[in-house]
Amino acid sequence: MNEKEIFTRNIESLALRSLLYEVSASPKPGLVDRNNNGAHNDMDFYTFIDSSSVLGETFYHCTLTGIEHKDSSKTLLKAIRPFGIRGEKKMFAITNNVNTHKGLVFSLGIICAAIGYLYQKKPNRRWHANDICEQVKYMTEGLVERELMNKNFKNPVTYGEKLYIKYGVTGIRGEVTSGFQTVLNHGLPILKELMESRVGTFNDRLVQTLLNLMTHTEDSNILGRHNLDMLKRVQNEAKRIIELGGIFSPEGIKAIKEFDNWCIKHWVSPGGSADLLAVTIMLFLIEKL
Repeated sequence: MNEKEIFTRNIESLALRSLLYEVSASPKPGLVDRNNNGAHNDMDFYTFIDSSSVLGETFYHCTLTGIEHKDSSKTLLKAIRPFGIRGEKKMFAITNNVNTHKGLVFSLGIICAAIGYLYQKKPNRRWHANDICEQVKYMTEGLVERELMNKNFKNPVTYGEKLYIKYGVTGIRGEVTSGFQTVLNHGLPILKELMESRVGTFNDRLVQTLLNLMTHTEDSNILGRHNLDMLKRVQNEAKRIIELGGIFSPEGIKAIKEFDNWCIKHWVSPGGSADLLAVTIMLFLIEKL
C-alpha cells in the first residue's frame, strides 16, 4: 500500500473505533451500552456492532474523496453525499430499518473528508482538532440556511426540519457548521485532561466526558421525544452528577445508575450527546496519529 492508502485506511479505522468506543462506554444514562438498551426497545449493543461493521467503506470513501478533491472544499460536502446515502442504506439494511448511526455517518463522514482534504495539502504533518473543525466549518458554510432557514416548511419531513420549526434549534447541522464548537469546548478538553491525568479507566473517562457534553448539548433526541423542559432537566441532572464527582466517586456512580433508571422509565435518550462523544473520540484519536 502507498502512503495515501495507508492514511485513508487509518482514518477509516479511527472512525470505526469511535463508533465502537462510544457504544461500549458504560453506564450511559438512557443510552444503549454494555449494561442495557437504555430508553430504546428497537436496538441493543449488538445492533450497534452490526451497524458499525458495514460503515467502514463509507468512511474510507469520504476520506479518499477529500484527498483526491481538486476543487474548493466548499464543494466537498456535495462530493461525499452519495457515500453517506449509501452508508445509510447499508446501516438500515443490517439493522432492519433501525437508525443507529445516521447522525454519525453525517458527522464522521464530514470529518473524514475534511482530514483527507487537509492531508492532500500537507501530507506530512500532525493534525490538530481546531484545524480539522475549521475545515469542517468552511465545508459546511451555509448548510443551515439552505436546509433549514430558507426552506418553505409547509410539510416538514425530516426530524431536523420538525425540530427547527418547533424550537428553532439547528441540531447536528448547526453543530457541524459551527465547526463542532460543543465538542471543542465541552468534550475534547475534558477527555484530553482525563487522559493526561490517567484518572480511572478509559471507559470511565468516556462516561465522564459524556456527562459534560450532556450539560451543554441542545440534544435533538430529547427534544424530539419530549420538550425544552425535559432537556433542561437532563442538563441540570448531568451537571449535578458531575458536581458529585461523576463516575469517579461512589456518590456519582450511584447517581448515574439512578439517572439511567430514570431515563429508561421516562423514555429519555440523550442520543445527540452520544453522537458528540463519538466525534470527541474521533478528534482525540486523529490528534494522536
